[in-house]
Amino acid sequence: MKVHYRTSVVESAREPLDIAVGLAASGLFDTTVIHEAADEWSVAGGVAAEVIVDAKSIRCTSLGVTREEPWFGEPLTAVQKFLADLPISDWTAYGWCAFELAHAIAGMTLEEGTLLHLVIPETEIRLTGSRILLRSLESGALAAAEDMLARIAADSVPAESLPVQVDLESNAETYRLSVAALIEEIRAGKLQKAILSREIPVGTEIDFPASYRRGRLANTPARSFLLDMGGLRCFGFSPESVVEVSADRRVSSQPLAGTRALTGDPHLDHKLREDLLSDPKELHEHAISVKVAVDELVGPCKPDSVFVEEYMSVKERGSVQHLASRVVGQMPEEASPWDAFAAVFPAVTASGVPKRAAYQAIQRHEQNRRGLYAGAVLKVAEDGAMDAALVLRSVYAQGGRAWLRAGAGIVERSHPDRELEETREKLRCVATSLLACAKGTGTTASGTGTVRTGSHD
Repeated sequence: MKVHYRTSVVESAREPLDIAVGLAASGLFDTTVIHEAADEWSVAGGVAAEVIVDAKSIRCTSLGVTREEPWFGEPLTAVQKFLADLPISDWTAYGWCAFELAHAIAGMTLEEGTLLHLVIPETEIRLTGSRILLRSLESGALAAAEDMLARIAADSVPAESLPVQVDLESNAETYRLSVAALIEEIRAGKLQKAILSREIPVGTEIDFPASYRRGRLANTPARSFLLDMGGLRCFGFSPESVVEVSADRRVSSQPLAGTRALTGDPHLDHKLREDLLSDPKELHEHAISVKVAVDELVGPCKPDSVFVEEYMSVKERGSVQHLASRVVGQMPEEASPWDAFAAVFPAVTASGVPKRAAYQAIQRHEQNRRGLYAGAVLKVAEDGAMDAALVLRSVYAQGGRAWLRAGAGIVERSHPDRELEETREKLRCVATSLLACAKGTGTTASGTGTVRTGSHD
């Protein structure tokens, strides 16, 4: 017998962003996810069920009962089975997967660390315009969420804390040398393209909800998100989707490759855009990415249903502008959204071509495990819909440290200095939005409140 969500609907004149941030900062939930799609904001709070995959095992919890077992072959089959067997009606799962999940899918040797973490929330709030739908498995949690929404609606937006200064030159010379070495490998025929990234430490404690709000007001992402799950905190402004699957099995992927700065000066931005649209290196890099996206979607989709719906437009994403395309297809009725995800993940625009050779190049030239960077933030529904957004333009915190990370696509025509500058352009999408926690207030990145509802962690 399945359990069902209790629901209520309220109206609010407050902006969905302010309501979502207010809920994240309230301390109402031990686990919180904000997910913004094109026309809806979702806030997931607490844990009714969850699945965590690491290099060796899959740990599943449902309504307080936990089991752990090894996975074999690849872990997504076990994840799909767990979700299919959930004793919860009309569920939606939220969470993330690490870049290294791709190594598991490819059958490569794995390092320690979480590969995937999804939660089915105890309480879920969906914001569409002025309408707020609240759902909870517990009547007490539903009442607590309604009370918190009333308080948020009555409060003004809190004053912002001091901006955080970040040294964007950290690891610059090491990055130049890595790019130069990879260019030589490409010229030697070992691969065609790989995305190399560099990590930038942040030495100040960050107010995650306030920083997310500030950054969202300054960015124009395809998706935005804020996570506070299992000791990992992250917010970001995804420039593209890895894969989108509708309930009727229509599949879409949006590769972005090719970058120039977006300065705010209309004349200069137009000049940079024209330069982007005529640069042979950028055009070549983008064309490779689109071809790979088409080839990958052919696998899970019906024959002859895959086509390029949009080709080489320019999308503005915060402090940068990108060449963008969209590839679509139709899966058969019996297919799962995880089939499309496994075919496309990780995004070619954050890995390389061929992908396996790119994974190996990334392991050789980057200093540490990527984790959530270049992975995906996931929203998966019982009806088969899936939204997987590429995790870039983000800030991360775990284990007492915080950091940023950005990369650039390296091909034979690349130049180390230009690729380094591209990482700076991308880092500014987030670096300029960081706000410090207020001193002496007890503020943490998880919020200031003390009210918490039942979590089954």
